Amino acid sequence: MNKFLMYCLLLGGLYQAGGARAQQVTLTPDQIRAMTPAWKGERSADGRPKAPDALLQRLKNISIEEAWGILRNKGYQNQFEGEWMLLRPNQVMTGRVVTAQYMPLRPDMDQLIKDKGKAEGRIGGTNSWPIDVLSNGDVYVADSYGKVADGTLIGDNLGNSIYAKSKNGVIFYGSVRDMEGLEAIDGFTAWVKGYDPSYIQQMMLAGSQCAHPHWPRHRIAGRCGAG
Repeated sequence: MNKFLMYCLLLGGLYQAGGARAQQVTLTPDQIRAMTPAWKGERSADGRPKAPDALLQRLKNISIEEAWGILRNKGYQNQFEGEWMLLRPNQVMTGRVVTAQYMPLRPDMDQLIKDKGKAEGRIGGTNSWPIDVLSNGDVYVADSYGKVADGTLIGDNLGNSIYAKSKNGVIFYGSVRDMEGLEAIDGFTAWVKGYDPSYIQQMMLAGSQCAHPHWPRHRIAGRCGAG
């Protein structure tokens, strides 16, 4: 399988969620602003830096070598990841990213997170919570530590929900199920580490809405991937 690049990040990467944040499901707008002080432009209501639509369109025409070179010159040396499974290899995707961090299940911490989510008015399984905050043009990026079997973050039902909210796709350092159903969603795309017929088990959402203006993109290998 050809190698692809992932994550063209202009400002940082996924923030790790740990015990210190066990009682906080999402970052507040003020926390997001504090973590992205270099951004001087417009922000979304949730605090995320709002890259201009015109810039996102321009990025669709930039090669991975150009983007990667700029990042390295700016000191971002860790923005490459290879070996991705691509739902639509010819489809370019750019967007403003909403991220989520998953961890192996720890019952006590998981219960704290669910209780906090309930207090915040969240409904459904925790793997649907990041999807609930998506808006048009967002890309849902999740780190589920590369788990494939029993690590499927979405199937076609959640895929439909993602596309209805964002008109975009997903990037998972993990897996999905029902690739055929996801492929049937016209316009939806996914970059994942694998797929499996199993359901998500023994995993927990540790945090979400770690937001930065990430601009992932993909094209066929030999031209460019995602950075």
